[in-house]
Amino acid sequence: MPVTWDIHIWETISKKKLYDVLALRSTVFVVEQNCVYQDLDGKDEKAIHILGYEQEVLITYARVFISTKTTVIGRVLVHPLFRGLGYGKLIMQKSIAQAPPNIPVNISAQEHLKTFYESLGFSQIGSGYLEDGIPHIPMAILPFQPIS
Repeated sequence: MPVTWDIHIWETISKKKLYDVLALRSTVFVVEQNCVYQDLDGKDEKAIHILGYEQEVLITYARVFISTKTTVIGRVLVHPLFRGLGYGKLIMQKSIAQAPPNIPVNISAQEHLKTFYESLGFSQIGSGYLEDGIPHIPMAILPFQPIS
């Protein structure tokens, strides 16, 4: 079944869709990963929200922040019942596509997903660290730099 994509900024996301996003983020990041952290971080108002639905069910989500210097992708998730079906790759491709050309795309990747993100063109750009008790690494897709 094909994914139906909804892309919203704060002013256009409906209460229902925002509720679906927050419920799924809580299911994955708080309950499933057994991680107590402040998901409502005050940044959603500045994000582009990418929602992927199969029929009426929210199955994948990411939020994207764009500035003149970088694009940052975060809160990437796939509904637990829909994993292993390629939706992680689809949501990342949709998220990367939001980035303007010639600026880096950055993520804070869970370390165990390094190979997955490398398959999408990301490279590790720094040392690992703990974020909310989970090992993470900084990764980026860097713009092409011609040799002068």
